[in-house]
Amino acid sequence: MGAGGERAPGSGLQGRRGRGRRRLLRSSEVPASITESFILSGYRCPGYTFAQCLASAFRATNETGNFWTHFLAVFIFAFHCLQPFWAEGAPPMPGPAGPGDPFFYPLWSYCLGVGSLLVASSMAHLFNSMSLVIREICFYIDYGTISAYTVGSSLAYFYYIYPWEGSPALAPAGRGPVGSRGNHSTGPWAAAQEGPGGWLCTLAGPLGAWFEVLYVPSACLIALFCTLACCITRHQWPRYRYLIRTLVFLLPFLVVSIPVFHKLWWAGEGGQGLGHFFLRHCFWLLASGIFNVSKIPERFSPGTFDIWGHSHQWFHCCSFMSILDELHMIHGEMQEVAAVVAGMPRLPRLPTFLSTFGVMLLLFVLLASIVGWFGIKAYHASLWWRVTAGKGD
Repeated sequence: MGAGGERAPGSGLQGRRGRGRRRLLRSSEVPASITESFILSGYRCPGYTFAQCLASAFRATNETGNFWTHFLAVFIFAFHCLQPFWAEGAPPMPGPAGPGDPFFYPLWSYCLGVGSLLVASSMAHLFNSMSLVIREICFYIDYGTISAYTVGSSLAYFYYIYPWEGSPALAPAGRGPVGSRGNHSTGPWAAAQEGPGGWLCTLAGPLGAWFEVLYVPSACLIALFCTLACCITRHQWPRYRYLIRTLVFLLPFLVVSIPVFHKLWWAGEGGQGLGHFFLRHCFWLLASGIFNVSKIPERFSPGTFDIWGHSHQWFHCCSFMSILDELHMIHGEMQEVAAVVAGMPRLPRLPTFLSTFGVMLLLFVLLASIVGWFGIKAYHASLWWRVTAGKGD
């Protein structure tokens, strides 16, 4: 026991490692840093072994639903992602060399971001009861993979949605140059042939230069900022941590979605398919944010939704639905791009390994350094607590 009778983080708990099934605890029996608002029971005591954490996935705790809602989502996402490549009656996917064609690099980079998010989230909820330090590291990784997902989205948007705007050779019939919304060109090449007043010169200005040079780097920098901000909220502003985390991730959404906004504004009727899935994507994101901040339904009946049906489970479900609609949107844009460039030897802006997987790899290295730095701080804080608590015995 520490000074004043306080229990040091994890003290008195480690000695119970290795035992069999352990009883679940109420919020008053666990460290305050573990408790969630309006969730009164179903807590696992810090000090679980790896095997006990695995077994808890099949036991009704307040983390069980959090684990399964994103773990099962990994396989659902993989099915929907790969379905166009093999499903009977599905529209054929472009790329003469199959899934290994560079055309698909942005899609696989996006899948890497989504997969890392879903796996890290489910594992964080499963293994966070091993110790208080591991709990912190688990959620640091969770925040980092959310940021990685936003960058994966930016790569898919840049190569499959933005080419309509940045590559005049891809402008389909019915699209006029920027600045003349609703005008109809006479063919796919009309915008490129209009000369100084045409589409190419308009997008060669500040907007086009920003897209080409700064769009993906901006998404990466914002991702790093969001990870830092979310990690900090685990130690500061505890009362507003869910609101801050939700608002922080509004920034990458707005920046990453600029190609979508741009296309919807100028495409007219040509952007209906994109708009349908994007609106659904936004709806599910809004719903997930509301659940994350409001803590509904457990706010209205504390203790009733401790195991099943609490807000974080609905947050997981809504966020995954938003990802599925985004995936369908990306698939549709890939089909549209492929239809226009079918007779061309290659895309005007061909994805490369470095411009897709290279970006993701560099981002993961930087995110790992942030997670490592905060993890070391959490470990030192735990040591300091034990030393100071020991002096008070």
